[in-house]
Amino acid sequence: MLDFERRMAYGFVIEKVNLSRATIKEAQEFKVLLEEDILRGHTIIIVDLSECEFMDSTFIGVLVVTFKKLVKLGGSLKIVKPGLFANSILNYTGSIEVFEIFDTLDEALASIKDKKHLREEILN
Repeated sequence: MLDFERRMAYGFVIEKVNLSRATIKEAQEFKVLLEEDILRGHTIIIVDLSECEFMDSTFIGVLVVTFKKLVKLGGSLKIVKPGLFANSILNYTGSIEVFEIFDTLDEALASIKDKKHLREEILN
């Protein structure tokens, strides 16, 4: 199994982290993947951390930097339920307040689809 899997759903990119421990060792590779997503025009990215139990500060930093880039582009970064320890690290660092965190991928997708539908109604 690959450390990271990219897939699309409803026109949105989902980056799944298939690591129980996400550290500095994997952070640079993940950063490149997220930068590729942005260069391809994706301004809303879902990062599925449901398999991840631990993230070090470097990996969290990649998420924060990506979030800031996306916000400047009018987009957002959505996080799917990190493991318990990873969630506590996000709480400890204060990063959890930055991200929209969802229990499931379906919930994250629904939040995007609802906003997109509302935006389309306003424009019409």
